[in-house]
Formats: sequence, C-alpha cells, structure tokens
Amino acid sequence: MNNKSYRVGIVGATGAVGQELIGLLQSREFPLAELRPMASARSVGRVIALGGKSYPVVEACAEAFAGLDIAFFAAEGAIAKALAPEAVKRGCLVLDKSSAFRMQADVPLVVPEINLAATQGHRGIIASPNCSTAIALMGLYPLHRSFGVKRVFFATYQSVSGTGADAIDELEAQTQAYAKGEPLLRKVYPYQIFQNLIPHIDSFGADGYTGEETKMREESRKIMGLPALKVSATCVRVPVVRAHSAVVNAEFERPVDLAAARAAIAGFAGAELVDDPANKVYPTPLDFSRKVKCGVGRLRSDTALENGLSFWVAGDNLWKGAALNSIQIAEAMIREGIPLQPSA
Repeated sequence: MNNKSYRVGIVGATGAVGQELIGLLQSREFPLAELRPMASARSVGRVIALGGKSYPVVEACAEAFAGLDIAFFAAEGAIAKALAPEAVKRGCLVLDKSSAFRMQADVPLVVPEINLAATQGHRGIIASPNCSTAIALMGLYPLHRSFGVKRVFFATYQSVSGTGADAIDELEAQTQAYAKGEPLLRKVYPYQIFQNLIPHIDSFGADGYTGEETKMREESRKIMGLPALKVSATCVRVPVVRAHSAVVNAEFERPVDLAAARAAIAGFAGAELVDDPANKVYPTPLDFSRKVKCGVGRLRSDTALENGLSFWVAGDNLWKGAALNSIQIAEAMIREGIPLQPSA
C-alpha cells in the first residue's frame, strides 16, 4: 500500500455483503479518508459504526458518488446497471459484485490472484465473479498453471447465505419447527431446505442448466483466459449457513503428478492445502467460514479422466465469493500502482 487514503462508498451497505465489506475494510486496515455508506431510501438515517466513527447512511443516487475514489457495489444487478455508470461519470472506480457487467466485453472480470493484469486499461467498472466460481478457481487455477486444464466438471454445495438473510432465517425457522414438531414453512425456496438438498440455483435456461451453472462456465473461461474451455457444472443448495464447497473433476493437457499438484496448491496465494486423508484432514465449510484463503483437499487421481485430478474446495461465499475479492482487487491495484481512474 502507498501512503494515500481513499474516499470510499458502499452501495448496499446495510445488506449482508455490505456489512461484510465494512468489517473487512476495518480488519484489513484499508486506507480510508472517508466512508460513505449508501442504501435505499428506507435505510437513510441509519448509522454505520467503523473505527470509532459513525457514518450516516445516504440514499444511493447519482449525486452520492461525487468526490469518491472507489465505490464498492454490493447490490442487485439492476441497481448496479442504473448507478455504476453514474459513479464512473463522477470519476469513481466501481468494483461490482453483481452479475450486471461480468460478461460485458469491455469490463474486466477479476480474481486478483489470477488476472489482476486485466484491470490495466479499465474503463471505470471492474466486476467480481460469482461466489461459486471464485471459490472453485482457487483450487483449479494453480493446477491449470502447472498442468494446463482441458476440461472440468464442477459440483457445488452452496450455503443458504448465498441467497440472503431471508434464506438464513428460513433454515433456522425450519430447524426450530422440526425440533418442536411443528409444520415446516417455506417462502424462499421451492422446497424445504432443512434436511434437504435443492439442485436448483437461479432460473433454468433452455439448455437445462441454471443461471448459476452457466455463470460458472462462462466466468471461468473469461477469468482464466480460456474461451474454449469445456465446462459442465451442477449447483446445489445445501442446509449450511455460510461458506460454499465444490467437487472439481478436471482433465489436463499434461500428466498430473500428485506431489506437484499439492505443491501448486500450497504455493498459491488464494489457497490453503488441507490434504491429509489418512488422518481425516480436509477442508470443510465450517472451518473456512470467515477465512481469507479457500481450503483445498482430497487431491487424488481421477479414475474416469485422462490426466485427471479430483479435489474438493471450501471457501467463504461472503468473503472470497463477494466482499473480500472486491477489496483485494482494490488493494492489489493500489499496491501495483494501477490507476483507479479509467483510461482515456
């Protein structure tokens, strides 16, 4: 980091990801000159406490971005589409966690451990990937660097916090109702989530894949710079409160040596190797909640794929899958001297 401090706005500051952003800005000692929390009109007047100071929530509107250096967007895509261009017009770098701009050709889609160079020459908006994509790539990308990925199958196990606070409440209410012998009510999900799995995240497309599964395919290709990569994903909602997990089965161009694969994971900035099956040591979502790195374990030769490797990844969907990744992009750009202002 340099010695400069930055005027920062957070769109969606009162939501789950917005609250994680605020906490991470404090714990990571991000150089703040000003914090401007933004939300809908109904949240105006609320106060955000950070570092012994109080910051009033202001309404998210075009004029609210005046004078800011960076705006973290932790809101729905429709809000990002409406307000991100307004922030850019006012000289503000937008770091957006929604899907609004991810696949737009002139918008970098960035995981800083993988493709920070994509931020060079940005036009004011930088997108952060879908939570399951970011977490799974913390295991896949270092292996790609070593062996050259050719084809990949993802199966995700995604926590209810990925849906939002209402989903967390629904899981808790169903758990309590079960314990009391009462009916289990549902509003958020099409099926009961307590003691259940739901193989349906986002809407179904004409090809039978859900939006979440399509995001994993297209975003993995863009982030790794592999537009022809063969990807198939199945995304499942599970009755876990926080942190996502994924099974990854990947086929590589070159033979995979297990020792070299473990070394590649251990040497990668975004991953923690947790792989000692003889002693029942592997990453779990509970262990990787509120952790910066994603855990990678269960590495083994894939018995169905040539030059194949199977492994398991667990990571915090609200951190690496959302808030943390956006902050890491800003930190890395500042550290590397990449201009926050868009290219002319």
